[in-house]
Amino acid sequence: MAHQSTLIADNIEQYLHEHENKDLLRFITCGSVDDGKSTLIGRLLHDSKMIFEDQLAAITKASKTSGTTGDAVDLALLVDGLQSEREQGITIDVAYRFFSTEKRKFIIADTPGHEQYTRNMATGASTASLAIILIDARYGVQTQTRRHSFIADLLGIQHLVIAVNKMDLVGFSEARFNEIVEEYRAFAKNLQAPDIRFVPMSALNGDNVVNPSEQTPWYFDDSQRYGGKTLIELLESVEISRDQNLTDLRLPVQYVNRPNLDFRGYCGTLSAGVLRPGQAVKALPSGKTSRVARIVTFDGDLDAAYPGQAITVTLEDEIDISRGDWIVSADAEIPLSNVFNADIVWMHEDALTPGKLYDIKLATRDLAGQVSAIEYQIDVNTLEKHATDSLGLNAIARCEVELTASIPVDDYRTSPGTGSFIVIDRLTNVTVGAGMIRGVANAREQAATTDWAAFERDLNALVRKHFPHWEAKDVRELLSR
Repeated sequence: MAHQSTLIADNIEQYLHEHENKDLLRFITCGSVDDGKSTLIGRLLHDSKMIFEDQLAAITKASKTSGTTGDAVDLALLVDGLQSEREQGITIDVAYRFFSTEKRKFIIADTPGHEQYTRNMATGASTASLAIILIDARYGVQTQTRRHSFIADLLGIQHLVIAVNKMDLVGFSEARFNEIVEEYRAFAKNLQAPDIRFVPMSALNGDNVVNPSEQTPWYFDDSQRYGGKTLIELLESVEISRDQNLTDLRLPVQYVNRPNLDFRGYCGTLSAGVLRPGQAVKALPSGKTSRVARIVTFDGDLDAAYPGQAITVTLEDEIDISRGDWIVSADAEIPLSNVFNADIVWMHEDALTPGKLYDIKLATRDLAGQVSAIEYQIDVNTLEKHATDSLGLNAIARCEVELTASIPVDDYRTSPGTGSFIVIDRLTNVTVGAGMIRGVANAREQAATTDWAAFERDLNALVRKHFPHWEAKDVRELLSR
């Protein structure tokens, strides 16, 4: 394998230092069946010089028996590794691949195009910052194109690259490319993604993937109508540093570390915000406040923690915090409610029925709940809303969710880590749905929850005054009765 950087041979230590400090972009490829998603990833890896010689030899051999490109090497086999995928020439599971260039590191999720495996696409999109949505230049925007675009938008992906693939089969026609661009833009008017780019390409031949193509001079003309960047240039230049929420502190507690009498640490992965020693914080749902004493990691204490870091936090005061609680800024105003609105993607053949009890996993907390009402289902073709009594496989709907206990309610677009949840069947323990919270259900529920929280605080104060030996957990047990 050859890398573009000459530092590997000249100064390996400098190369490793630069490589370690590159930022990381996670992106997915999605779209309809046979649009060329796996071939595109194979081309990216091949033309970026990120394939080992033995890998190339292996897929060259496999191309003779499982390939779909005739005598040429089928680069799609780099990611379609399952036997059933190679036999059918399709992607079934999500395949992850890593590669890097001189400017950035990448993790790709190759997701299935078949409607049956839409749930796998949603899984791959849940951690991505950018989505490459492939469109076959012969067929234009398809149902799965719309569905995947809508799911990517629901999941808060702000950067979409619309790759019009197989341009070689339409003679690299600028007119055909313009038709597809206008068709997609008409659909995308109802999406919230702020950054949408278009690029014409042929993944099979490598046109405009890593290297510019002489077949599309109209794409690189001086008018800059299309932007004139190859796919890899778009991936290297997209700005993602502002996508993270560094304002609203969110630390869901996963584990309380109590190795001895002198240490009590609250462990978890920081979902949003920046945490520093000395910072005033609050525990939810109890509302107890304190200050951060230390931020502990395996490599030593930190002066600051950022989203995505796994940390252990110690506080200056002994307050009751358990698994599932949140640590937030002391002045954060987060509503507490057991009823909220959410967009749900249903992922199972057995339909979602309102009133049925499911297990809900939200951040680090597990509790029971139900969909109390389906407000409307969304037609992925037109994005129109219509009434329904149940949700089938791959359906998407705005629902009202009711839980057995009150929780802090975060909007998914503000904080994806604490504003999302999964729905689990209580009998089979299978994940059957994924949800994105859009806020508390209504003002009536909000007011009721706020009054209950105030009552709990007043009761805690009363208990501390007259029963100082009681702990917070005793009060919670009393309230649960």
